Amino acid sequence: MKLSEFKAGETVFIDANIFIYHFTGVSEDCTLFLKRCEEGDLTGVTGMNILIEVLHRLMMIEAVTKGFAKPGDVAKKLKKEPDVVRKLTDYETNTLSIMDIGIELLPISEDTIKSSFQYRRKYGLLVNDSLTTAMMDLEGIINLATMDKDFLRVEGVRVYIPQDVI
Repeated sequence: MKLSEFKAGETVFIDANIFIYHFTGVSEDCTLFLKRCEEGDLTGVTGMNILIEVLHRLMMIEAVTKGFAKPGDVAKKLKKEPDVVRKLTDYETNTLSIMDIGIELLPISEDTIKSSFQYRRKYGLLVNDSLTTAMMDLEGIINLATMDKDFLRVEGVRVYIPQDVI
């Protein structure tokens, strides 16, 4: 389904790529969707694992964008040059703004970790995706905003995808 097809009042779990596409200016669909969450038209929820992933990915993107590293081994380069890491700040500001727009942040509980095993076994999901589906299940959330098509094979999850990202 399209990201723009959410009905007012729905609750939706938001995957990392939606935030990344918004902050990098890649997707107007993602920006409009997050604006609806900010305005209270939709209830946006995400997990601590997603926030950490966004932090990491935005840091890597910022390092490349500012010319401190070339795509590829960005993390390896940054580990060798802590002075470069100290110069990166945009990723912090962007990630913190997720909470400023009213996105609810779910913790990774022991129950979440235990529940996530079943999603890896049944659907072959990687750890972060299985944590996401476990959180959704524990919270009773069926809607997921993502670009990750691996979630299409998970029963009971309605996947909403931005249409302007190739």
